[in-house]
Amino acid sequence: MTYRTVKLLADAATLEDLFHGQWQGRPSVLDEYRPYLDDRWNLSCTNAWKAWEEIVPLGYTGSYQRVRAYFCTTRLATDPVTAPPPAPRTVAGWILRHPDSLSEVEQLRLKAVLARCPELEAPTRQVCSFAQILTERQGQRLPEWLDAVRQDDLPGLHTLAAGIDRDRDAVVAGLTLRWSSGVVEGHVNRIKMLKRQMFGRTDFDLLRKRVLLA
Repeated sequence: MTYRTVKLLADAATLEDLFHGQWQGRPSVLDEYRPYLDDRWNLSCTNAWKAWEEIVPLGYTGSYQRVRAYFCTTRLATDPVTAPPPAPRTVAGWILRHPDSLSEVEQLRLKAVLARCPELEAPTRQVCSFAQILTERQGQRLPEWLDAVRQDDLPGLHTLAAGIDRDRDAVVAGLTLRWSSGVVEGHVNRIKMLKRQMFGRTDFDLLRKRVLLA
């Protein structure tokens, strides 16, 4: 045992002081999964083997001993474990994205957020339902969705529902029929671009020729 090691042991006032050394702060294969493990610990999952079995399918390639050591450190900590909460923008991104595009870690963390914030369950359910109506062109379900939104205490979605309701027939048709005004909008944008290119330098006749010959 070297003099440096002996001095470290002699000067240590707490258990945590023993972990400050040349390896402190180095990246670990467990770093990506620490928030998930902290969430599981806070949900009373203190079995290291079970936690290791859960993160292996998520891509963890480290050993069980590393997970066990992390849980032992957590158990000996004087302060309660508090995983850093995800940013609101991150949670909104998880809710707005298609479930199949989320990684398994993101799906599990979203479930943990919804379990701790029950007030997010209603908007998440309504957003997912509306996304399904849009992507699968199920316009016939729109009136049912509008009624369901009005029954929930969601002021933000109430504003959206009121805007849709003012032109409900057109919105339902847009979400049901295969025709759209996309081609017309494309031509309008092209004409606007040509007009801006010639602004103040020519007349309508030249603009007409450019539109017809473009």
